[in-house]
Parts: sequence; C-alpha cells; structure tokens
Amino acid sequence: MGELRADWRLRLRRGGAQGPICGAGVLVDQHTALTCAHVVGDDPNAVMWLEFAENDGLEPVAARVMPGGRLRDGGSDEDVAVLSLDSPRPQARPAPLHHELRPGMEVFTTGYAEGFDEGMTLWGRVSGASGTPVQFDAVAKTEVVRAGFSGAAVCTPPRDDRPTRVVGIVVSWRGDTNRPLPEDSRVAFSYLLPIDRIAELSPVIKELSSPSAWDHDFEERLIRWFDDPDEDPVKITVVPPDSGKDRSLRHLLHRAHVVHRGGGSRPDLADHALDHIDRTAGEYLAYWDWLRGAKPPPAHAADRAPARPATVLVDGLDDEPQPGPLIELLLRLRVLRFRLLLVFRREGGTGWSAARDRLLLPALLGHADTLIDRLERAEFSSAVRRDVVDSASLGSVTERADLRRAERRRIDGVKDPHQQLSRLRKLIRTLRTDLSRHTET
Repeated sequence: MGELRADWRLRLRRGGAQGPICGAGVLVDQHTALTCAHVVGDDPNAVMWLEFAENDGLEPVAARVMPGGRLRDGGSDEDVAVLSLDSPRPQARPAPLHHELRPGMEVFTTGYAEGFDEGMTLWGRVSGASGTPVQFDAVAKTEVVRAGFSGAAVCTPPRDDRPTRVVGIVVSWRGDTNRPLPEDSRVAFSYLLPIDRIAELSPVIKELSSPSAWDHDFEERLIRWFDDPDEDPVKITVVPPDSGKDRSLRHLLHRAHVVHRGGGSRPDLADHALDHIDRTAGEYLAYWDWLRGAKPPPAHAADRAPARPATVLVDGLDDEPQPGPLIELLLRLRVLRFRLLLVFRREGGTGWSAARDRLLLPALLGHADTLIDRLERAEFSSAVRRDVVDSASLGSVTERADLRRAERRRIDGVKDPHQQLSRLRKLIRTLRTDLSRHTET
C-alpha cells in the first residue's frame, strides 16, 4: 500500500526560505527535483526553496535550474524545469516515476493553493491528450487544479498489489472564461505533462524513470536490516557499480553510523567507530591502539558496546588493495558488537573469502546460538504461564529449542562453507519464525 505521507512531495517558495509559496514539485532523487518552468520564472539564476511539506524532519533546501534543465522541444519551451538541489537529501525517499498513462486511469494530486499552505488533494481521471499536455477530469469543477498546484505530482492511487506511482506533473488548468477560479467557468479541466514526455526531453529523467533505475526490493531489505537490530549482525551484498542497486544504496548510506570507503583510511574508520562506544575520554588511546592492532584489548572491552549496536557500512571492500588489515579491524569492532554491512562491487572480489569465513560465518553461528537461547527462554516462559511445568515435564517444555540446537550442532560438522552458510541461514529463518509465534501469543 502507499504511504499517507510522501517525502517526495515538495512545496516551493520563491525569494528565500520565508518567501511566498509559489507552487509544488517532485523530488526524483537526492540531488534533483521537477517543477513547472513558469513556477521558477524567467530569471535563469532564480533560487527556489524546496520544503518537504509532509516530513518536517527534513530540512528545506535551496535549488536552481540545472544546466539544460529548462526543457525545450525544438524552438518551443515545455513548461518543465529540472532543479538541482544545493545539497543532497538522501534521507528523503524519491518519487517512484512511472510511464504508464491510459484513458480512464484514476489519479490524484496535492498542491498548495492560496489558503491551503498545508496542502489540498484533488482527484480525477485521465481523459485524453490535447496536444502535448494530457487532460484529466475532475468529478466537480471545485476539484480542478488551480494556482499553487503547478509542478505537483500526479499520482495513481495505492492498491493492495501496487503502490502509488507518479505519472506526470500538473502544468495548468483551462476554463471557458478568464475567471481566476475553475468553478467560475462553465467547463474547466486540469492538465498534466506525462513522465514519458518529460523523459523524452531530459536525459536525467529518462535515466531515473527507467525500470532499472532503482532496486526497490534491495532497498526494502536494507531498510529492514538497518531498522531491526535482530537482523543478521554481519551482512554481505554485491552491488555492481552504476546499477539501480548502486543508486538505491547511495540513498541509504546515511542510515549507517559509520561509512568506510574501500581503500580509505583505516585510522579514520577506527576514530569514527570510537564515537559510538561507551567509553570515558581517558580511555580513547587504549581503544585507539587496540583497534589499530598496536596493543591488546582494554579490560572488559566487550562491556563498552552500546545497548543498541552501531552499524558500519564498508562500501567497496574489494576496492581495498590489502583487505587483511581492514578485516582485522572489523573483527575487533565485532567484539564491540558493531553490526557490519559489507558491500562488494564484484562477487568473489578481493577479500571475499576472508570476509565470509572470518566475519560472516562466525557472526551467523553466534547469532543462531543467541536465537536458540531466546527460543528456549520463550518456550519455558510459555510453559510456566500455562502452568504445565512440573518435575516430570522439565525436559520437554523446550522441545523446539532442543530440536533447533541439535540442528545447529550438525551445521558445525559441515565442511563446505557454501553449504554451511546455506543451512545456517535456513536455520536462522526458522528460528525467527519460531520466535514470532511466541511474540504473537
């Protein structure tokens, strides 16, 4: 289903962060937004202020028309401008652009008409093309777009099997009189410019709206990993450069507490990691020397791990010329219960086997043990609540945990690391299902 609020719906101001509201826009990636050219005006150096009207946790940002961003078809201007943000907003989820547009399609749009600074939403149905813009009809004239809707996303409604998608932007309304409001006309219609038409004129939008531009399944998996500390403590993924998966990753880097680029400075990684452990100022050098491999670990180092584990994302581990020292540093961070997301640019790249055997496998084995212990406690607590624990039943109330523990021991005897990982992941999935049953009850 679609979300009630969308980061990508933008409210635009002209003349400064406190200037008058002049229209709407659509965030299409962390650097780029769409609006109408007439919203920006004729000044090629105009600065617009973009507000994330439905997410007050995101700071407004200035933007201006990128080079070649005022779209033209031959000698005529299309009423579209592609804006470049002065600073990126990866925290905002970009609009899901889509090329599908057909007669009768139900659509809605949210704009910022006078007196409706917080937004108003109108509904209609796609009617047909009238030249370049496409007409969409409202049920009543009061639902025709008006001033303040220019540049707003035209969206499909969310369905159970399909989320909201942006199929165009509002460009104008037309009535049969010169009155300022649609309801003052005998007939009035709204018009949109489709995404596929904008993509024909803008290479940037063509790329961002292609089916391979993003990997949304990958995004959802990573978001789940970042949000849930019970997910695997070490995760390895392959992200080919300049792919949709790569673009999706770029929008999620901010979720990591520490990001380390392959080939970057290991001392910087150690320094940034130390910001996320519970230590006193006087203990800094002891931990610093240990993380660099110069001295033994401080006493009770594992006790300094924060209650909610911090995350380190290594972006391009196979770009590290000599991965051994980096993996040693990551092993020490695992003592402090840091969660690790290891991104390789090529499957089987430099450091692949070492990362699998020294980081991933031990972490998953330990994670399985933790989940089994948790299942055992959950089963025992459930039996106590049902008042079935007595001297004759003590050995049977944790039957499922005992079964999983036996499976875990058998995994230790598997020699092939690929088979061992496969069976281990299957066991962890099963354990999560077991635990979810206890949570539901």
